[in-house]
Amino acid sequence: MVTAPESDWQRNMYNWDWKPGVGLIAAVKYGEAIGGSEAVRDYLWRWMRDNRHKAAAQRVINSTAPFAALTEMLRSEPFAAAEWMPLVREHGEWLMHEAPRTKEGGFEHTVTEGVDFPEQLWADTLVVGALFLARLASLTGDKAMAQEAVKQVVVHLQILQDEATGVLFHGFDGLHRSHMSAARWGRANAWVAFGVPEIIAEVKHLADIPPEVGERYTALVQGLVRLQTANGMWHTVMDRPDFYLETSATAGIAYGFAVALRSGLIADAGLQAELREAVRKAADAVMIHVDVYGAVHGVSGGTPVMPTVEAYNEVKITPTPYGQALALLLISELLQQQ
Repeated sequence: MVTAPESDWQRNMYNWDWKPGVGLIAAVKYGEAIGGSEAVRDYLWRWMRDNRHKAAAQRVINSTAPFAALTEMLRSEPFAAAEWMPLVREHGEWLMHEAPRTKEGGFEHTVTEGVDFPEQLWADTLVVGALFLARLASLTGDKAMAQEAVKQVVVHLQILQDEATGVLFHGFDGLHRSHMSAARWGRANAWVAFGVPEIIAEVKHLADIPPEVGERYTALVQGLVRLQTANGMWHTVMDRPDFYLETSATAGIAYGFAVALRSGLIADAGLQAELREAVRKAADAVMIHVDVYGAVHGVSGGTPVMPTVEAYNEVKITPTPYGQALALLLISELLQQQ
């Protein structure tokens, strides 16, 4: 895993925040994919113990991501529940009853950096926020939590989906009723491409899944397939072929396709075949960007909703924990499907 000192905001793995959190989610899945690994297990529990004191310092959406990894760890090691479940449940209750919401009922995108985005809905929230809620619902059998996770999926798809292309805008400003720069940003679509099938798989036995979810997700993946380049990648803003190709979006979208295929979210046989081919091409392209030390290159740095579409192409490319994570999620899923 790419890591750095705590002063390196882009790459440090020591904050209880979304970047380390997505890395931990991937590490958990990798451990499962290789049939269990003491080294991975020890790393994960050591990280949780070393950073536990930071967990309640800032209750925001972005600080929810490590809880998604922790909940999955508790599912496979229930003996640790007595020590960790009170902390997990406390954050779940915060999400259910106190987390700020937009007028539409979606989680307002709140961050650890002390910047406010009032009434803003971001695609990122499905993975860094709602995935934890879905996993906790599955672990505990909590139907209210499960229904809330489904609600978040529906709201994010309804508000962020571009009806003309099927793909998603990065964010929505409820105060000004605007998609702001209206960028069809690659990594935003990656978060939703895998967040939706992951969440639905967790809660489908506990909550009603409206047909709209499948319909909108199908439109999303159809739009994404149309925008995949011949070399298997997606541009950082997907409908801008003059912008740079971006590895984390490519890995995350392909991972989403693979999870959707495994979980049965895509029913059409023809579309299934298209997605399998898209995954194959994307996986080949991602592996070209992994160096001999395991670092994933071609990853854009942390990206808020930018003021213009052109600004997305100016975001610095650098190895990051979430870039590593999205590639590792894809690789792990393909290992599990072999």
